[in-house]
Amino acid sequence: MTMDRRKWFVGASSLLLTKTLLAQSDSTHGAHGQHGAHPALPKANPSPEPYAKLQGGVPHHLTADQESQRSFTSPAPKGPSGRWITRASLPIPRSEMAWATEWAGRLHVIGGYGEGRVDRGYHHVYEPKADQWHLAAPLPRGANHVAVVSLEGRIYAFGGFIEQNRNPDNHAYVYEVSQDKWTSIAPLPRPRGAAAAVALNGKLHLIGGASSPTDERASVGWHEVYDPKTDQWSRKKALPGARDHVGCVAYKGRIHIIGGRFNTFEYNTDLHQVYVPERDTWEVLAPLPIARSGHGLVVYRDRFYAMGGEGGIINRPGQQTVFGQMESYDPATNTWQSHAAMPIPRHAVAAVTIGDWIYVAGGGAVLGGSVQSAVHEAFTLSGT
Repeated sequence: MTMDRRKWFVGASSLLLTKTLLAQSDSTHGAHGQHGAHPALPKANPSPEPYAKLQGGVPHHLTADQESQRSFTSPAPKGPSGRWITRASLPIPRSEMAWATEWAGRLHVIGGYGEGRVDRGYHHVYEPKADQWHLAAPLPRGANHVAVVSLEGRIYAFGGFIEQNRNPDNHAYVYEVSQDKWTSIAPLPRPRGAAAAVALNGKLHLIGGASSPTDERASVGWHEVYDPKTDQWSRKKALPGARDHVGCVAYKGRIHIIGGRFNTFEYNTDLHQVYVPERDTWEVLAPLPIARSGHGLVVYRDRFYAMGGEGGIINRPGQQTVFGQMESYDPATNTWQSHAAMPIPRHAVAAVTIGDWIYVAGGGAVLGGSVQSAVHEAFTLSGT
């Protein structure tokens, strides 16, 4: 598959969404439809292969040793099980997107590894109602581990790595959803990749990640805030316990950073820290039941759901884990519980909440970045 945009617009009839689909999206999402409705985008067929090797970008079938890396059991008390269903596969097997974002009821998956490359500007958009993927304008500069976040009809992309999980840059872009167009904005004050991006009170917080020098690739605790109105950056209190590949959500005026790694997945953490903006400080809350990094984290039914992730040592059989566990945190009681595990464990996934579903697309199928997946599954508590 090619990502050449000149080929996207051939055959107008194949590139347009139906008026009914657009109307459904706008009526369902109210203000979102008014301030950033999606334009007609070309459709993309699901990948015929679930996995591909990064080396060469060729299809791959997991070995018994690779499948043995999968883990499903959580030590957290059991909550409602919920259920998973299979959805349309990503157009190509991908991972290391860091991570994904939602706008107007659609999932945007940006950057990452795929087709044997780590420096493409991939941008796939998923429409749940039609169970259909679309191609959108790619990032102006391809990268992996790009931090993305949506706000008021726009999607922002910060930093990322130019090489495989290393060599960060300071590029920053904004995507106008209604125009399918990217524009450069003020660059990051300091280059980094695998950071967390989250919107809070009209501003965008970029927290943690890993930076230079490339040969050391050390985690950072930097906390910088971008103001879309002024196109300027400022600093806030750094994250205690510098780390990358974290889970991050904003909820009721606070920012939660959960899990992640100190430099590598050999040093995962279960740390759960919350940023209190009115005091510009961080506090510690109940830890993630299983220390891991590269997991998804979303808000669903007023709880935080963490799924997937990885940990261990490369080339060390029996010490390599790809997590399928789904665990949720209740901010009202500061406690965790477990739910039905992902059918196919993955890390570095694209995870968002849309309606009463959590969508989890793509991700690494084995420890590290050697195998990408096009697997796409959705979780709900409804009907159980």
